[in-house]
Amino acid sequence: MRLLATLFLSLALSGCGSIVHRIDVQQGNIVAPETFARLKTGMTRTEVRALLGTPLLTDVFHANRWDYYFRQEQRGKLVEQNKFAVYFENEKVVRVEGGPTLSAAGAAPKR
Repeated sequence: MRLLATLFLSLALSGCGSIVHRIDVQQGNIVAPETFARLKTGMTRTEVRALLGTPLLTDVFHANRWDYYFRQEQRGKLVEQNKFAVYFENEKVVRVEGGPTLSAAGAAPKR
């Protein structure tokens, strides 16, 4: 009887793995290609923040670089990931490395 109860409990618990709910996770800044195209060298930090939002990361060791990351997971699997960096000198944009969030093409920019 004890063996039968143990076997039943083991089977019941082994089926629980398939009902675990994994939430969709979206982190970072979604930057549409239309918005990214408006980013120009010579813009001030205030103008960049107004256009793109606050960067996800500001590194104290690289104060002249703002990093914008975007990551989206659905059911625990990576769907999309994007990153780009905006570099400043004398409080003005001097270059941008990376690109926009491609899945946001045609989407209205969030402010």
